[in-house]
Amino acid sequence: LLDEPFAGVDPIAVAEIQSLINELKKLDIGILITDHNVRETLAICDRAYVIRSGSLLASGNAEEIANNKDVKKYYLGAEF
Repeated sequence: LLDEPFAGVDPIAVAEIQSLINELKKLDIGILITDHNVRETLAICDRAYVIRSGSLLASGNAEEIANNKDVKKYYLGAEF
């Protein structure tokens, strides 16, 4: 479980964290990440879940999440 691993860290540290997570993925180790830094998180996720008001708003791979109209409306914005 990683809670906000990309919060408040510089771009070099983000890349290092992403690299470590990718190494764990290669070992078939499951990782649960909660984070508000969507771009950094979606870049390394196989599957994502977006929660709104305590309910599941959407789930899918990075492309499905980024293109979901409800996720864009309530969380990402139209320009994401």
